[in-house]
Amino acid sequence: MANQKGGVGKTTTATNLAAALAHGGMRTLLVDLDPQCNATTGFGARPAAVHPLVLETPLAEAVVATTVQNLSVLPGSRGVRDLERISAQARAGSRTLENYLARGLAAWDYCLIDCPPSAGELTRTALAGSTEVLMPIQCEYFALEGLTQMIEVIRDVMQEQPGRLSFSGIVLTMHDAALDLTAEVENEVRDFFGEIVFDTVIPRDVAVSEAPSHGQAVIDYAPRSPGARAYVELCMEVRDCE
Repeated sequence: MANQKGGVGKTTTATNLAAALAHGGMRTLLVDLDPQCNATTGFGARPAAVHPLVLETPLAEAVVATTVQNLSVLPGSRGVRDLERISAQARAGSRTLENYLARGLAAWDYCLIDCPPSAGELTRTALAGSTEVLMPIQCEYFALEGLTQMIEVIRDVMQEQPGRLSFSGIVLTMHDAALDLTAEVENEVRDFFGEIVFDTVIPRDVAVSEAPSHGQAVIDYAPRSPGARAYVELCMEVRDCE
């Protein structure tokens, strides 16, 4: 899950899509690479004192179980030194995350990585360790700014590792059908990007915002809410794309 702009629903999409996959019977791992650690705390877990990537703790020992069956979280860290070390390794050409996950990822069916809101080295590290990238975009014009730069970063990683990383798609978030602006942004995104935009849109829904404060995904906090239904539908689209 990558987007250089913050506040576009990146972490929200990562956590709720992970929960939806887990509820569908898929063994799912959510990797928190964002120093804000919201993907970690959103499930009631504590950030790590030192990031497991820095300690090279075996994956099976570093992950934390959540209240959602089939869903585990690799906790993030707020330590500045941890982030600097991971970024430095990435600049030196080290495939830190890819190598780390390769030693234990077979235990899960899906691994979702929550990137920081930037196009920097941490995001490049996540992209280099991934096979697909999904980009959430908020239905506002400011959210479209800088999109070209993010796509260029994705293209660079694709060229560095030909055949590994693919563009899974774009998902529109905070969608308000009552606003003309929402329709304008959606039409512009769909006209420009075409089929790589998911059919499912994530609506503005207070339940989606409230769920993390209860340590839950919206599918558990308010299973009949519009937001929960949307993330289930997005989950089905993601699985159908395989």
